[in-house]
Formats: sequence, structure tokens, C-alpha cells
Amino acid sequence: MTTSLITGATAGIGHEYAVQLAARGDDLVLVARDSARLEEVADDLRGAHGVAVEVLVADLTDRADLARVEARLADRERPVDLLVNNAGFGLKKRFLDNTADEETAMLEVLVTAVLRLSHAALGPMAERGHGGIINVSSVAAFLPRGTYSAAKAYVNSFSEWAHLEYKSRGVTVMALCPGFTKTEFHQRMQVKPGEGFMWLDADFLVRTSLEDFAKGRAYSVPGAQYKVVRALTKAIPNRVLRLTQNLGRR
Repeated sequence: MTTSLITGATAGIGHEYAVQLAARGDDLVLVARDSARLEEVADDLRGAHGVAVEVLVADLTDRADLARVEARLADRERPVDLLVNNAGFGLKKRFLDNTADEETAMLEVLVTAVLRLSHAALGPMAERGHGGIINVSSVAAFLPRGTYSAAKAYVNSFSEWAHLEYKSRGVTVMALCPGFTKTEFHQRMQVKPGEGFMWLDADFLVRTSLEDFAKGRAYSVPGAQYKVVRALTKAIPNRVLRLTQNLGRR
């Protein structure tokens, strides 16, 4: 039986991972801050798919909470086969309009938690000779778009390195780079999700990422439109890409 641990599992992309992984028969460990929502999601998945669902209430900006998730991943007696580092949030305002504490909290979730949870998971996975990590990044990582993009660029670089470093030991590490996706992410930033061809549905996004992961890919960029965006970022000089930093800002 495969066990998957998902952070940020009660909404959006994380919840969709929980649904699709439960549907294929994975037991789950769900991590989020909201205890009531965690229990509700867990009950729904147990009832719908007959899988075991464990809940871990944790705020990943809190090192004590983060350490409990690390300990669960490092537990050799209860192995985790797939880690989905999905938890995250963005800041709508410009850098100097945010406090340093707000920026640091985002960095803790987007970078520090990814590093520490991956470190905890990789040891047992490499010892067993199988396992995997999906780090939810963003197409923003390919563009100079402030500290969120910078954090996601770290996730991309780290994931690509870990993919190369540990694939010979049976561990696949992949960065998922979504574009605009219809989830609560934008609502929490007080940005209304849009319509049109640039917006992806979470079920398509997650399904495509799991297909790419099964193929052993280092990156998953769902949607033809975002594959074009990634290709353009490779072809266009960086001095031109810098002009994108103000697009969509108010």
C-alpha cells in the first residue's frame, strides 16, 4: 500500500492531490493549519475511497509544528512513499509595502518547509530505493516577479538538482510549475480568479502532473499555453523579461 503526505491539503491544488491519490488507492497523511477542515476532508476521503487518512495539524511557519511533520516523514516504521510539498501563499502588495515578518513567513513556507520536509523524506526513500517528491512551484519561477518568483526559482533549482542526485537511488523529485489555476489561492490574496484560456482547472493540473511524475520527469508544466510561456522565457533575453515585473500589478 502506498502512503502519500500532502501539505496544504484542505483546499485548491493540495485538496485535488488528496482526492486523486485517494481515488487510486493511496493512504494519506494530510497536513494543514485548520483542524476542522482537515477532519472534514479526511472523513470525506475515507468514506468515498476506503483509504486510511491521518491528519497532522501544523503551521509550517512554526518550527515546532514543522518538526512534527519532519518526524512523520522520517519514521522508518510508517514509510511515506510520496511527499507533495504544496502548502503556500502569496503576498499581493509590493515588497516594501509588506513587513519583513510577512515576507519571512512566506519564505518559511515556500522555501524552508520545502527544504526541511524534503530532507526528512529523502533519507528513508533513498534507503528503501524508492519514493518520490512533488514540489509545487510556479511558472512565476521563470520570470523576475518579486520575492514569490524568487522563492519558486529556488524550488525549481532545488528540485532539479535533487532529481539528478537521487534518481539513481530510485527516488523521483519533480517540480510542478502551474500557471493561473482556479483555486482559493487567489481569493486569499484578494485577487478574483479569472476566466479564459490562461486559467487551468485543478483536476487537469494534478492529473497531468501525476502522469509526468510517473514518467520520471524533473518538471511538469501543464497546459500548452504555459509550455509556450516556459519556452519563451528561455528564448527571450533577461533584460526583456524584466519588463514583466509590473504586469498585472496595481
